[in-house]
Amino acid sequence: MDLEEQAEIRRVVAAHAGDELIVLLGSPSPEAAALAAETVTRGDPTYAGPLAGVPLGLPVYHILEVEIRAQVDPQVYEAQVGLAELALDAEAIIAAVRQVRESAAG
Repeated sequence: MDLEEQAEIRRVVAAHAGDELIVLLGSPSPEAAALAAETVTRGDPTYAGPLAGVPLGLPVYHILEVEIRAQVDPQVYEAQVGLAELALDAEAIIAAVRQVRESAAG
């Protein structure tokens, strides 16, 4: 997640304070997914961006998670995610995001 994306997330959260927001990731690796999930829950762990030290506490999911896939039109999912899903280590990505989400929840 680059610095501009962090700034945009911070802006959206500020503009929608009190609204129920979630973050939906599409990161292609477990490491990138975990870093992005950590950034939107506890703050940027690299201390380089606008979310450094800013724990937003947002619930975070990956597009590959069954709960998310079930909410997307199957044709849209297949067209937008289907091919990538075949090439990615979906289990490891999902596990990485779930671990951050669960540890942030308590």
